[in-house]
Amino acid sequence: QVQLVESGGGLVQTGGSLRLACAASGSSFSINAMGWYRQAPGKQRELVATITSVGITNYADSVKGRFTISRGYAWRTAYLQMNSLKPEDTAVYYCNYRGQLLRGPSFDSWGQGTQVTVSS
Repeated sequence: QVQLVESGGGLVQTGGSLRLACAASGSSFSINAMGWYRQAPGKQRELVATITSVGITNYADSVKGRFTISRGYAWRTAYLQMNSLKPEDTAVYYCNYRGQLLRGPSFDSWGQGTQVTVSS
């Protein structure tokens, strides 16, 4: 299986920046797409950004122009650069990988989440 661990969350003031990282470990795999999602207290988990295996990106309207999703070598890391942060960006951020194990079935893995808090 593929295990994911997020890092880089924290407390930042309005207008500040954070860079989240997602580290993937475990079995060798090919990726279909990875994404960043977030869940604020009392709200459903929502899509923030996705990137496909060929680099096509998609962003929620609320973060377009402020957030950038990217990948590292061999998809062993992925990133979410967050600029011009707003209090409404406060949430737990999760990374998600969907793909195929090289010697196994398809997978859909989630990390444990990292807290992002933006103070006003």
